[in-house]
Amino acid sequence: MTTPLEDPSLERHFKGHRDTVTSVDFNPNMKQLASGSMDHCLMVWNFKPQMRAYRFVGHKDAVMSVRFSPSGHLVASASRDKTVRLWIPSVKGESTVFKAHTATVRSVDFSSDGQTLLTSSDDKTIKLWTVHRQKFLFSLNQHMNWVRSAKFSPDGRLIVSGSDDKTVKLWDRNSKECVHTFYEQGGFVNHVEFHPSGTCIASAGTDSTVKVWDIRMNKLLQHYTAHASAVNSLSFHSSGNYLLSGSDDGQLKVFDLLEGRLFYTLHGHQGPVTAVAFSRGGDYFASGGSDEQVLVWKTNFDQMDFTELLQTHKQRASNGNAPTVADIAPKIPRPGSAASSVSKSSGKGLRADIKNMDDEAPEVTEVGPAMFSPAELSGDDVEMRSADSRSRGSRGDEFQSRPTTQPLEEKSAMTPQLAGTLEHIVGQLDILTQTVSLLEQRLTMTEDKLRECLDNQQKLAAQSRQKD
Repeated sequence: MTTPLEDPSLERHFKGHRDTVTSVDFNPNMKQLASGSMDHCLMVWNFKPQMRAYRFVGHKDAVMSVRFSPSGHLVASASRDKTVRLWIPSVKGESTVFKAHTATVRSVDFSSDGQTLLTSSDDKTIKLWTVHRQKFLFSLNQHMNWVRSAKFSPDGRLIVSGSDDKTVKLWDRNSKECVHTFYEQGGFVNHVEFHPSGTCIASAGTDSTVKVWDIRMNKLLQHYTAHASAVNSLSFHSSGNYLLSGSDDGQLKVFDLLEGRLFYTLHGHQGPVTAVAFSRGGDYFASGGSDEQVLVWKTNFDQMDFTELLQTHKQRASNGNAPTVADIAPKIPRPGSAASSVSKSSGKGLRADIKNMDDEAPEVTEVGPAMFSPAELSGDDVEMRSADSRSRGSRGDEFQSRPTTQPLEEKSAMTPQLAGTLEHIVGQLDILTQTVSLLEQRLTMTEDKLRECLDNQQKLAAQSRQKD
């Protein structure tokens, strides 16, 4: 049973960042929203009225990506300081940090079981790590330029990545091989995302386009040119029927994938929209921008049974039917067509008047970087301790703004020369790891060539014996 569609509505307006918001993500428990920013901080906003927001301090440069674990007990952040941090999103601000790459870490993602972490970087590599102890697993190395985005498929078997080399690559996690490369990009790839069914992927690019492919047939399904500038971020609705995008043109757009058309154009930010994300259930979506604001919108889409619908999609996909988005006939709008137009005839234009809203600048508590041992992690089974048990006073909101626990680097009190030497050693080890990975690939290629040569020699010998 469905109800009539209602327009999306702006519900919350959070202020607290001091620079461009780069990433947003909802806690699966829908009690918190995380955002990362160029101001070097990760912020966790609580949805309960009058609750404080937490500003997590620890990164030494811009936070480029944030992501909650499937259970919501951890939040990961990737930074321009070349590190990844895993935080417990509570009042104490505990985190563990590891150097993940030799350049800016652009994105971070959890596998659906919460056991594996995926990172991508300006060092042109994609890396996989265990969440427990952050043990390095392997690298994927075929991109020729910065890798801006990498995501797990819903079942964790595949990985999709987008790069400044103007390609989108699909990887098999088990074989560690690139199984297909999509070259149809007219610009750099800013963001990639898997459809909830796992059968399709979407990409956002600097060429102002949003593209959707079927990965079973490697076929372009839909091509939207509704934005007037670079598209920075994408997010699929949990039903798989809608796709949300944010662009440098200052607009959010919602595309109806069933109809292959622009559904809504939303205005709320003053300047580029740099981050968007649907909540896990699809009832809300959030956006962040260069105006330092975080906006939370209520979706208000038709109230169908999304779980049942998604199961139907997956069942049809498993039967190997023709390539579709949400199992419908593909529609590829042409530039200038109604589906790719920004006019109200193809999509409702809504402008959120945030000036008339009560500005939500909750009290912000600056916490971190207290450290917890990686040994405390067991996959994604980290239990959050209550804020009350960690508070310093008799009331839950009375605590010191900074915990007494000092970061690991302060405890060691190492000299700058020693710190520099260790940094250099870590960098060299990372390069050696990449070199070994490349050598393994070349060795495999050499073995294949040698095997081919031996096969050819055996064939020639057999032919020679037949002639004799």
